[in-house]
Amino acid sequence: MKFKYDVLVIGGGHAGCEAATAAANMGAKTCLVTMDMNKIAQMSCNPAVGGIAKGQIVREIDALGGQMGLITDATAIQFRMLNRSKGPAVWSPRAQCDREKFISEWKRTLDHTDNLDIFQDQADELLVKDNKALGVRTIWGIEIYARTVVVTAGTFLNGLMHIGRRQVEGGRCSEPAVKNFTESITHWGITSSRMKTGTPVRIDKRSVHFEDMEAQPGETDYHQFSYLDRHRELPQLPCWTCSTNEEAHEILRAGVAESPLFNGQIQSTGPRYCPSIETKLVTFPDKNSHPLFLEPEGVDTNEMYLNGFSSSMPWEIQLEAIHRVPALRDAKIYRPGYAIEYDYFDPTQLKPSLESKIIEGLFFAGQVNGTTGYEEAGGQGLVAGVNAALLCAGNEPFVMKRDESYIGVLIDDLTTKGVDEPYRMFTSRAEYRILLRQDDADARLTEKAYELGIAKRDRYDWWIQKKEHINRIISYCEETAVKPNEINGYLDSIGSSPLQGTVKIADLIARPGVGFDGLAEHLPNLKEIIEQSPNRKEEISEAAETKMKYKGYIERERVFAEKMRRLEDIKIKGHFNYSEIHDLSTECRQKLERIQPETLAQASRIPGVSPSDINVLLVLMGR
Repeated sequence: MKFKYDVLVIGGGHAGCEAATAAANMGAKTCLVTMDMNKIAQMSCNPAVGGIAKGQIVREIDALGGQMGLITDATAIQFRMLNRSKGPAVWSPRAQCDREKFISEWKRTLDHTDNLDIFQDQADELLVKDNKALGVRTIWGIEIYARTVVVTAGTFLNGLMHIGRRQVEGGRCSEPAVKNFTESITHWGITSSRMKTGTPVRIDKRSVHFEDMEAQPGETDYHQFSYLDRHRELPQLPCWTCSTNEEAHEILRAGVAESPLFNGQIQSTGPRYCPSIETKLVTFPDKNSHPLFLEPEGVDTNEMYLNGFSSSMPWEIQLEAIHRVPALRDAKIYRPGYAIEYDYFDPTQLKPSLESKIIEGLFFAGQVNGTTGYEEAGGQGLVAGVNAALLCAGNEPFVMKRDESYIGVLIDDLTTKGVDEPYRMFTSRAEYRILLRQDDADARLTEKAYELGIAKRDRYDWWIQKKEHINRIISYCEETAVKPNEINGYLDSIGSSPLQGTVKIADLIARPGVGFDGLAEHLPNLKEIIEQSPNRKEEISEAAETKMKYKGYIERERVFAEKMRRLEDIKIKGHFNYSEIHDLSTECRQKLERIQPETLAQASRIPGVSPSDINVLLVLMGR
């Protein structure tokens, strides 16, 4: 081994794995350095992928030729499409995964990726010359050189874990912290700070009274994460729900003084949208209960994850409070919850390509940029890996705009607004979410990915087939008229007003409650067109139906995208008393009052001010 590469990736988490496979698939000679090859892509917290907005990111990763969607489908033990009661713009896929099989599948993927070496070691020092990254020196003194370096170290940089007043250095439970590496980076003028996250207690399912819980089954329809045809193969398992109660709250309140979050032990900022159970009690003192979700960790283990009970309180207090919940009165735990503090680097120091503005050839991705979540990490990792490979080839960077992907929104937010708390993606952060649906990520990104060399020919060919058939269905619906006697029986059955004359099928699709499922049963020719799909016909018909039903909204949002580019010229200082604008979120009102931005563009870059908040201000200004 010569230890000389095009792309060197530091860290084998979700960001690192996506970065390494993306760079290697583009032809760059790549090396992934990880501390433990048996914990590749470890799901440190919840063994689940997706969720609100996060599911869209995973579908974008897949459309771009990344791996997370494929691996999730292969290891899913429950799948649900969230937000079905709302419009398809915010439908979000989520899957519970088998933790161990997820790791194994990622390891198999890495082992079968050409141009990719894996080396088990720990980075100790970043090597730099003339403000250009050269590689790293490991704790064993091995020097690994590369033309570009991608840092995806997660929570390991000077990681410090807390349970009560006890503190243990580590990047994850039972895994060592990475010392010195942060300092070898900040030595060159890059600034770092600290953040905090946490994880809940793990429960032995044999000790749970499931008769006192409510089962939450998954869905078994055609939806999945990958656009390629690889469906769920493992047994599908339910999750379970229950709630805390006042007895548990009394125990937790009595122990708040021992919580590192409230006794001054932890100074760094934790995730606003994933609070610990003790934070919930302090923030919402009048609530008598909080929901808990008991989720399986896999098909071959008794370990279960108690979602909603993240905590860093002393383990005795955690266990005593859990035992006050009827379903968990006899619960045995594998380990208590804990908090962890770690280093991150201010992402405003990065270019939109995720390359450092200070050190050439140095990229950052994942939690080291101040984000939280596997999905956000994977999206950044893919972009960093692609751009590292492009830089090696002397090509222009790959940057997605805010109206092209949630990943583009994520990276733009990080590099222009920065972070003052762990960043989590929500649909509300995307002002163009009607354009960024989970069903059309391949339409937005796959052809670009194929041109870059990330997406392979099979993925490109399938998208072209799918696109042609979507267009065939839409053209048929726009050109074909329906007579009242053909369809009025169906319309009456769903409470829709009957036709008085002939109309196009596309006009019927635009009606609320009318869909292909019902129309195809009464219009044989339409059913035949849909059935001609090469495969995945349900997905194809859903995509065509969505494009037709929301055509006006989609076109209006494209027009709005053009208007948003003129925000720099809109002066807002002195125009508003923000405390009186109740259509703004509480967080937004607080930060606008404190900062008093000069322009709407400046306001849009303030952390906590969402695109929907900016839309409210635009409306109030009559723009």
